[in-house]
Amino acid sequence: MPSIRETHRLPYTAEQMFDLVADVDKYPEFLPWVVATRVRDDSDTEMTADMLVGFKALREKFTSRVVKDRPNTINVHYIDGPLRDLDNNWTFRDCDGEGCEIDFSVDFSFKNMMFEALAGQYIDRAFRKMVAAFEARAEALYGNNSSSAQSVA
Repeated sequence: MPSIRETHRLPYTAEQMFDLVADVDKYPEFLPWVVATRVRDDSDTEMTADMLVGFKALREKFTSRVVKDRPNTINVHYIDGPLRDLDNNWTFRDCDGEGCEIDFSVDFSFKNMMFEALAGQYIDRAFRKMVAAFEARAEALYGNNSSSAQSVA
């Protein structure tokens, strides 16, 4: 199962970044390839959401269960869609008044092994584009508190 993991330090609080990631309804506004989202149910600790992703004429719907432990972690578990499995995990840690550190990991597998091999060539680039979109969204929402936002991966 392919996986990607990165750690970034950003000039925002863990709570701010938790709120940004947990706000699934806003994903179509800033995430590449996210066409639409629908939150089926939501509480302080758990959410079930659908996400429609697309590229050109291709559209696929994913359903996930999101487990939230505010402001520390968000764990996304795949329920249904075109993949065999897709899990991603976010961990947010404040850094003594110097912003926060975010660990983000994605594990996935395709139902079709040939498609998995093909997609594997592009997944790293797509992952980095999505991480950059979250960082740009944080700057748009919270300002650029510091020019020290950096990757520590």
